[in-house]
Amino acid sequence: MTVMRRLIEQNLREWKDSRRRKPLIVRGARQVGKTYSVEQFGRESFQNLAVLDLERNREVHRVFYGDLDPHRILSELELLLSTKLEPGKTLLFLDEIQSCPRAIMALRYLYEERPDLHVIAAGSLLEFAMTEISFPVGRVQFLEMHPMSFAEYLTACGREDAANMVASTPQKVAESAHRLLLDELKNYFFVGGMPESVKAYVETRSMQEAFATQRDLIDSFRHDFAKYSPKVNSRCLEAVLAGVARSVGTQVIYTHLAEGFTQPTIKRAFDTLCMGRIITRVPSASPAGLPLGATASSRKLKAILVDIGLWQSICGVNVEAEYHKSDLLSIYRGAMAEQFVGQEMMLSQNSNLYYWARQARGSIAEVDYLAVVDGSIVPIEVKSGAAGCLRSLHLLLQTYPRIPFGVVLSSRPYSELQDQRLKFIPMYYACSLTGGTM
Repeated sequence: MTVMRRLIEQNLREWKDSRRRKPLIVRGARQVGKTYSVEQFGRESFQNLAVLDLERNREVHRVFYGDLDPHRILSELELLLSTKLEPGKTLLFLDEIQSCPRAIMALRYLYEERPDLHVIAAGSLLEFAMTEISFPVGRVQFLEMHPMSFAEYLTACGREDAANMVASTPQKVAESAHRLLLDELKNYFFVGGMPESVKAYVETRSMQEAFATQRDLIDSFRHDFAKYSPKVNSRCLEAVLAGVARSVGTQVIYTHLAEGFTQPTIKRAFDTLCMGRIITRVPSASPAGLPLGATASSRKLKAILVDIGLWQSICGVNVEAEYHKSDLLSIYRGAMAEQFVGQEMMLSQNSNLYYWARQARGSIAEVDYLAVVDGSIVPIEVKSGAAGCLRSLHLLLQTYPRIPFGVVLSSRPYSELQDQRLKFIPMYYACSLTGGTM
């Protein structure tokens, strides 16, 4: 049996021991591993784990009808679960809580009147449920869960030393280690980070098994389209999902994402997929100062998908042709590398992704991503080539002299050009680079 160790486990342990603990909502796209990680945490950290799946056991919803008195609710749950909910000893896990909006409302009263009990909820379409209720703002905590990062994937593959290396501060490594990490990264490009795909690959060492799992996961996402909203055209959702996949790395123009639909219909579908966390918008922002979100554009934006493996499956990438390319930046015209970096930064930057775009008369300049590292803005280009080919990055560094340096992520070994304020860093360091100290 493959054991998936996830970075979120440390966050869950910190939540458990916090003196300011509130009911915790773990959110994220479907199938990123929320249920598995919470249940594993519950078994390892508590004497008793009480799990209630509110999607499968809809008859339980009646417990949350009427008044939301937490003492009554917990008493009835004890009867239904045939277990004692003991503070400090029991973890109460309300899974798929989006299927019962009143259970979300009940979290407020559990916090106010039973703060001694550890309560975790999880769901994948929470934003839709939250539009139907009075949400308990300030009474709950949130924790975002993403697909498995490259480091988590390496750990699942039994490459603990390699995982520790890519999670460390970027530095120059031996050529043999560099090549090994690039080879593993290429595998990750195609397997992706969805736990079921990783599990299929680890247990069989067959990418075809991982691809079959990806197709099943995509079908489950499409099945959810009917749940999103009667106001969103499901055919448009399908078309926009494929359109975003094709246009990763380029500015989003709504009318280019789908044919046969009006711009408002396409935008509504795009926003709905963002709410479902299947895609993430990446707005342009100014690197003049923090926070980056203060200058984020609502019109000029790019987008990435939740997972690189699902992305390549939706795009129908010719794996046989693309896998044998030696430079990771040349695979699928570089879009795969930009998707990977964005996906790693979703974890390291707490889901806050931005890029820089300057459009002057007769010229366009763009830098792939902007990261915030230790209070400083770091522009990031995902490119192969020498320093002389980085016109947009050079322009940004000239325009904003207070920015300490720019980073180029590629397949090249680590190097620095201090006179040009540039660092060339292997792509496998994308997460540690943007989440740690440099």
